Amino acid sequence: MSIVVTGATGHLGRHVIEQLLEQVPADGITAVARDAQKAAGLAERGVRIALADYNVPATFDALFSAGDKVLLISGNEFDKGRVSQHKVVIDAAEAAGVALLAYTSAPGSLTAALADDHRATEELLLASGLPYVLLRNGWYHENYTENLAPVLEHNAVVTAAGAGRVASASRADFAAAAVAVLTGAGHENKTYELSGDEAWGFTEYAAELSRQTGREIEYSPVPADTYQGILTGAGLPEAFAAILAGVDASIEKGELAVRTGDLSRLAGRPTTPLTEAITAALKG
Repeated sequence: MSIVVTGATGHLGRHVIEQLLEQVPADGITAVARDAQKAAGLAERGVRIALADYNVPATFDALFSAGDKVLLISGNEFDKGRVSQHKVVIDAAEAAGVALLAYTSAPGSLTAALADDHRATEELLLASGLPYVLLRNGWYHENYTENLAPVLEHNAVVTAAGAGRVASASRADFAAAAVAVLTGAGHENKTYELSGDEAWGFTEYAAELSRQTGREIEYSPVPADTYQGILTGAGLPEAFAAILAGVDASIEKGELAVRTGDLSRLAGRPTTPLTEAITAALKG
């Protein structure tokens, strides 16, 4: 039996592997990656590497074994049919008879188009009959703190989220919840709505950035179509820019401000405050 993590060299996957290594022998972990070079550091630490690609179904043949616990981290290739990609993993896991398949989904409260692929994947997973866990991950701090360059260049936080609030948490927090499910017991056929302990607004975010940088950074809310134009002007594909603008509309409606406490309960600690994420990003 192995704990298998897909997308293991991605932003979230790396956190999951690092935290698993604190609790599980390296040879009990399988990291699924597309690029052997990116996974080389994990291999050197004794983690088993399986090279596979969501877009090449045959690469998942015989990858799983009966009794494995699998974390399916959702793909980020919005233009390549994510539901079909996820189905490749679910079908392979079903054929092998894995003990558990956990999937990183989207919050149940989210109505934006971003959630469509996640809902369709959830349906596939439930129809498979596999023991499952739905990890409905909320928004990451890093969605903002990793993109501070334009904010600092213009001394402005620009979104189409209005006065909406976000109960975000760090990727490490969400990884801790996944590790708790993969290493614990009694999580079969459960759905967890995962979010940060506190919800914050963008005026507060701009004020905290101002405090930590010593600059006057303002929050400038804009209409959704204006925001979409800003994103495409910065080089984002039109379709992806529309998805992000749609998420902001959901934030304005309060859909990402929902707090259940599931994340801190699974992680066994409070979630990381946004202020800490800002500090770390500015130091980096």
